[in-house]
Amino acid sequence: MEQQKKILAIHDLSCVGKCSLTVALPVLSAAGIETDVMPTAVLSTQTGGFTGYTFRDLTEDIPKIAAHWRSIGLRFDAIYTGYLGSYAQLAAVSRLIDEFRGERALVCVDPVMADGGRLYESFRPDFPCGMAKLCAKADLVVPNVTEAAFLLGEPYREGPYGKAYLAGLLHGLAARGPRKVVLTGVWTERAHIGCAVYDGETDKADLVLGDRVEGLYHGTGDVFASALLGALLNGFPLLRAARIGVDFTEGCIRRTHDAGTDPRLGVNFEAGLPRYIRSLGLETDDG
Repeated sequence: MEQQKKILAIHDLSCVGKCSLTVALPVLSAAGIETDVMPTAVLSTQTGGFTGYTFRDLTEDIPKIAAHWRSIGLRFDAIYTGYLGSYAQLAAVSRLIDEFRGERALVCVDPVMADGGRLYESFRPDFPCGMAKLCAKADLVVPNVTEAAFLLGEPYREGPYGKAYLAGLLHGLAARGPRKVVLTGVWTERAHIGCAVYDGETDKADLVLGDRVEGLYHGTGDVFASALLGALLNGFPLLRAARIGVDFTEGCIRRTHDAGTDPRLGVNFEAGLPRYIRSLGLETDDG
């Protein structure tokens, strides 16, 4: 039997509001991947739509945890980073990648820092420069269109997006280091939304779209990136993995929309996990 793959997920932990580690851990585990975590912060809730939330920065704990891991000789088949709140965390995560990536390991960076043409309020204008250096170490980056524009120092454009604009972002990011690029939040006409995919190994770019469900649902970027990565680590090529991720995410959003759930709490991904597992061709207990 093939040895189980082992991934390190480096994200914050929101106690309420499904995103970051509370999404990455169950989705990747459902994909059959041993998932170890490095929490970068603990929050009482996710930040979108909530006020008065608590926040505990865990930057000082990262080197201590790493030192213990070093003593027991840990290595990972993949490293997956999400929201990183400061230059200090960027530097700490860069060191983790250098030290703990195994041979032929996949490094995925989701450069969570902006949306809708704006940086998140917690970031200084120079933060994208630091994030770009981390992305240069990645094999795969998964930015939204706003983040891609910031990483490249280019003006952000509102959708709908033309193929030439998307191709410029995809090739521009790939030229900075990552072999694979997936742009999220891509749409060419109102009824559909999904991602644009570029695989440097084949030099091919494609669109992978699903039906749009109206509304703003928090944590969907983490849902998509985790499902995408789970498929990649199960041997699927990038384009097929993106299709699996888009379909899974669309189902989560639609399920949440139809139930009328408060979108600040995240999407109902849990009910979609059995179908996700089947899409990966993994056996379940009932065969």
